[in-house]
Amino acid sequence: MAGRRRVPGASVMALCLLLVALVGCGAGPAVDAARAEVQAVLDRRAEAVLDRDPAAYARTGTRAGFDNLRAVPLADWSYRVTALDRTGDTATASADLRYRVEGYDGSPVTTARSLRLSRDGDGRWYVDSDRPAQKSGQQLWDQGAARAVRGERSLVLGVGQPDDKLREYAGLADRAVPAVSDAWGPRWAGRVVVLVPKTLEGMAGLLGSPASSYRGIAAVTTGTTGEDGPAPADRVIVNPDAFGLLGDSGRQVVLTHETTHVATRAHTSAATPLWLSEGFADWVGYRGSARTPAETAPELAHAVTSGEVPAGLPEDEDFGFTGDADRLARAYESGWLACRLIATHWSEQHLIDFYRAVGAHEDREGAVESAMRSVLNTTREAFTAKWHQYMKTTLP
Repeated sequence: MAGRRRVPGASVMALCLLLVALVGCGAGPAVDAARAEVQAVLDRRAEAVLDRDPAAYARTGTRAGFDNLRAVPLADWSYRVTALDRTGDTATASADLRYRVEGYDGSPVTTARSLRLSRDGDGRWYVDSDRPAQKSGQQLWDQGAARAVRGERSLVLGVGQPDDKLREYAGLADRAVPAVSDAWGPRWAGRVVVLVPKTLEGMAGLLGSPASSYRGIAAVTTGTTGEDGPAPADRVIVNPDAFGLLGDSGRQVVLTHETTHVATRAHTSAATPLWLSEGFADWVGYRGSARTPAETAPELAHAVTSGEVPAGLPEDEDFGFTGDADRLARAYESGWLACRLIATHWSEQHLIDFYRAVGAHEDREGAVESAMRSVLNTTREAFTAKWHQYMKTTLP
């Protein structure tokens, strides 16, 4: 290699001594020691959160955020440092925050955090700030003081919302849970957590996405799909701006729809197309409603009367929040009508068995076709033809 020179042994020793003076030839152990010290501080901070001890919390650094958590019923709260970037007496720690809401979360929810720390003259580390990591969503208490209202089957956590409004959400959720159990069956947690931020922007912050992605969307459900057994409880996140424009029946349909996603989580997988997961949730939401099919699916009814019958069941991309409200509405309504067809032509139990069979498939390819053969004794082509005919007879 051009320019490469051999360094005599004495020069190596001098170079190492120089590095020790500047950054330490043993920089690895020094970083490891600092990481262990920071982890210890975060362990004490987590203990203070669970003990509801503001003085102990303040001894670990900034008290910002402590009061925002007071109303949240926490069963677990802990940090695990995953990386530490230290410069002298300041450092940035990347950490996984794991927490569990008492009575609702089967196992801890994990979210990535970024913490800034500084060290005092006695060598003690203190937390200066604790924020969501880049590309991670906020937690509700990042947006302000959380308030909690407990229903019989629900926990509603809100920021910037009066208690009477939160009680309204709890009432809707308490009615949604038995409605979902009646349709889906009792084999699920039978309870739901609802998060109500102050604004659409607050909802977007919880989801880590631009507000424009959810304008006009009344609520969404987050959670891990396809996991049986202990798993974090899903969160129903409300867009108060859009939700507030709905009437009483519309609000109930939305909460029942989202609660259905919570109930079906363990049987929803990458093999489940959105027309089925969203259509089934709408079917449960409208089940027992006095509304006619044309009233439930007005955009699809308009397409049928205009001679624009969809060629096939909607694709996943048709459910994207792209700003095309009519396209999105037709996708939801098409999925709902397909599920209604199964429930009426076959039976409600056939619809549930079909949903479970699709979700149990190893991958997306062939999942619907296989379940149609095994559960409905039909083919996708025959089902699509029946769905087309069903549209024409039920949406005049």
